[in-house]
Amino acid sequence: MKDDQKLRASSAGWNGLYKVAIVGASSLKGKEVNDVLDERKFPAADIALLDDDSAQGQIESVGDEATFIQNINRTSFDGRDIVFFAGDAASTQKYSPAAQRAGCSIVDLSYAMESDPAVTIRSSWLDRELEAQIATPLDLGTTSVIAAHPAAVMLALLLYRAQKTGVMRSATATCFEPVSEQGKQAMDELHRQSLNLLSFQEMPKAIFDVQVAFNMLPRFGEDSKVSLEDSASRIAKHFKAITRSRLELPAMQVLHAPAFHGQTAAIYLELERKIAPGDFALALQGEHVQIVSQPDDAPSNVTASGQDNILVSVRADSGREKGLWVWAAADNLKLAALTAVECAMSLATTRPAGKVQ
Repeated sequence: MKDDQKLRASSAGWNGLYKVAIVGASSLKGKEVNDVLDERKFPAADIALLDDDSAQGQIESVGDEATFIQNINRTSFDGRDIVFFAGDAASTQKYSPAAQRAGCSIVDLSYAMESDPAVTIRSSWLDRELEAQIATPLDLGTTSVIAAHPAAVMLALLLYRAQKTGVMRSATATCFEPVSEQGKQAMDELHRQSLNLLSFQEMPKAIFDVQVAFNMLPRFGEDSKVSLEDSASRIAKHFKAITRSRLELPAMQVLHAPAFHGQTAAIYLELERKIAPGDFALALQGEHVQIVSQPDDAPSNVTASGQDNILVSVRADSGREKGLWVWAAADNLKLAALTAVECAMSLATTRPAGKVQ
């Protein structure tokens, strides 16, 4: 038995389980984190579902049991080991200081803690891919991490494997962002716009300040509460962080796709020499990446829904013999939750044994 395992086993009263809380439990990411904790059999003694007043009293399931979402108060974080902040940035900014004072480890899915240099952006998928000599392990002083943006994880994993072939000269990526990346209110607005357009009624534009239903866009309205430019900047920042700047950032743009769920991306690769798409796909295939070829359904928002893997297809460019196109799709909410839960597992190993009271 390793020394740290002995230390944990000898801690009086500690049963190897952690007390967990999810802030923003009624949000899209909060629900997904709750599901992944159950799927992955996270060693939790109990999971507290927390949210603001509007969600208080809603019934959700934790494992096989039904539980109520509780309001957040000054004692919500007492005795908690790990807290997921899965709501909006304002909620994280409001409540994370209390969680820090209570000694909790924090996994931020809202990206509110990006400006704190002490908080690292993590993806365990890339940590494993980059190997020990490149990846930066968590140290005992790490108490808070940001779960990397799902588009950054997708691009980084695929491009890291592509460049290992030694034949990639350049890369360009177009990311198609679903409205679920902007939260439940954004999804509701897309839904209402779709219905109102079909019934010839006025469209709500409180979130996007523009028609997003049935519409592809490079930017939202001037008074929009969200920004595709901000998304592009965040993806670039997270890409650099999780690759430890060992991989060149591709030329990139982010477009709005009128879809509720599912991150998709079209990646163009210019190679040093001609390679058959099937041969190149073998370099991309591996853990977390599933190659899809005919006659299977092409990767899409629909086929990726609920999947743990990134679905990928590869084809040759019709006008450039050394060019290849990679089309990728992933469930953005599932990928974000998987990243967050694996971050929590890493944080758990750095916590002192017997922390749970």
